[in-house]
Amino acid sequence: MDVARAAGVSQKTVSRVINGDPHVRPEVRDRVRHAAATLGYRPNRAARQLVSGRSRTIGVLSVGSTDFGPASIMVGIERAIREAGYAMSVVNTLEGDPESITGSLLDLVEQGVDGIAVNEPVGVFTLDAAQVGDLPLLSLSGRYGISTNELMVDADQAGGGRAATEHLLGLGHRTVHHVAGPSGWRSAGLRADGWRQTLAAAGAPVPEVLHGDWSAPSGYAVGQRLAADPDVTAVFVANDHMAIGVLRAFADAGRDVPGDVSVVGFDDIPEAAYLTRSLTTIRQDLAHLASFGVRLLVDAVENPRRQDRREDVPVELVVRETTAAPRGRG
Repeated sequence: MDVARAAGVSQKTVSRVINGDPHVRPEVRDRVRHAAATLGYRPNRAARQLVSGRSRTIGVLSVGSTDFGPASIMVGIERAIREAGYAMSVVNTLEGDPESITGSLLDLVEQGVDGIAVNEPVGVFTLDAAQVGDLPLLSLSGRYGISTNELMVDADQAGGGRAATEHLLGLGHRTVHHVAGPSGWRSAGLRADGWRQTLAAAGAPVPEVLHGDWSAPSGYAVGQRLAADPDVTAVFVANDHMAIGVLRAFADAGRDVPGDVSVVGFDDIPEAAYLTRSLTTIRQDLAHLASFGVRLLVDAVENPRRQDRREDVPVELVVRETTAAPRGRG
């Protein structure tokens, strides 16, 4: 009653605020939270779950990766979950290990979380939908088919591959080479699909795909092969870190960018605009993607209904200094 008295509201209103009722007016919610903080009140999560039937916890299944994409999405997920008034339970997986991924998912289900966000770019599950049921599940990379209440939100990966390739072809390059990410990653496959489809539609030759592991050193190794081929005049690289390695390989080989070779990356990492030659790239707003996805997930938790929804978040071509018409066409 002390919190209710301090906030000037009823005990029922305090209970509604504590349980995350979205229909409480913002000014009332803020007053109750301020009173609770001033009095040092901390709600007992277990008791609250017994009353409401909900844990007020979102489970997060995440690949244990420090790569820019997964790490940025993870930061956005955590911020959005906290802002929605939920706690977060995180389980990290071993990349590409079906047993680790499946076991981690079942751990979250057994914890009694209200919903699960999956930040798992490989997504190899060895279980069926009956083990997850209609628990709301948000995928941030691809559809898994393991819940009857599954939401999918992803950047338009294939669209980004198309935009990068169309940009280079539009400058007059005969074809575009591609440095892809690891073969098991959905985003890498979709970006390569967009590149390949665009070349085919334009009647341009489709070169062999070369793979890196998302790191600058792997981009450098692949870039050395490309730099040794004088016919290579345009390269679409599946992320900016590998693109940095590719740029260094061309520089070490005496191939000028963009005079001899044009390079496009993907992600628009903070460093991309500050390289010696600022990097032309595909920008994806990962913070918005994560926030939007979590909002959909929370809505599915608080307004239960079966749904199967997919949303592609647009990407943007950012033209900078590493692309130009091939020599003789400018």
